[in-house]
Amino acid sequence: MCLSPVSALENMEELKVHSDMTRTELGEVEGIPLTTMTCDTWDKIWAFQAKPDDLLIASYAKSGTTWTQEIVDMIQHDGDTERCKRASTYDRHPFIEWVLHKTLPTGLDKAEEMPSPRTLKTHLSVQLVPPSFWEQNCKIIYVARNAKDCLVSYYHFHRMNLLMPEPGTWDDFFEKYVAGKVLWGSWYDHVKGWWEAKDKHRILYLFYEDIKENPRREILKVLQFLEKDLEKKVLDKIIHCTQFEVMKDNPMANYTSFPTEIMDHSISPFMRKGAVGDWKNHFTVAQNEKFDSDYKQKMAGTSLTFRMEL
Repeated sequence: MCLSPVSALENMEELKVHSDMTRTELGEVEGIPLTTMTCDTWDKIWAFQAKPDDLLIASYAKSGTTWTQEIVDMIQHDGDTERCKRASTYDRHPFIEWVLHKTLPTGLDKAEEMPSPRTLKTHLSVQLVPPSFWEQNCKIIYVARNAKDCLVSYYHFHRMNLLMPEPGTWDDFFEKYVAGKVLWGSWYDHVKGWWEAKDKHRILYLFYEDIKENPRREILKVLQFLEKDLEKKVLDKIIHCTQFEVMKDNPMANYTSFPTEIMDHSISPFMRKGAVGDWKNHFTVAQNEKFDSDYKQKMAGTSLTFRMEL
């Protein structure tokens, strides 16, 4: 199902009538915090039937998911910017476990209505991904971001997204994140679980910092993974159109089409800075020392490494 920008906007306007929309509460699936509405529909999510030509874009929240989605969409549509503005990111790539409101179509509903080939999105830990994705040997692109910048971005996202759990103060959120008591659970378990899975499945594992440092090199990896061949001028166009500042001005990618009752960009824009190393503007010396000690312990024994700055 391809929505026009107009119909996508109508969907957003429809959300305004749901005055009972409030910050979500958290439940758990296999010990991982998920929204209560996701938990209530978990059986359906787990039973979701993937197709062999599905592409799944996976990440921990605020790790460059929307960026990766835009890169993929532009590759799939040969750099055609108009086709990539056919609908908001939310409608182009159904978010399989997300439930906005009990009376509105879920991410699962959107996915099931969409013709093949489908590109789908998830923030689920690897062990919670519906088994049909593995059974169908689907291609998956996973993007990971360093833990400190991810924490900062996630905090500001909780502030502006009024459906997310109440973040509390920066100090409160810092403690919850370190303990893995936030939506979608522990960053450590998430990135490590997907890292281990990449050796058994068709998973392209990307790093936010690498894309930021050398977008051409990383986009070429995606091209190869998707078995696409594009002319240099098309690749140049994709690199340009997926720059942070360009995407920040694209209403089909920056989530400004959502009503302010859901996402209040005056509190913090959805696309805030897109920087590497912004954590230095938020962490106290004591927090940084605590985080580094915890990080060293939790990342021991893995070959997975991250850059906290460029």
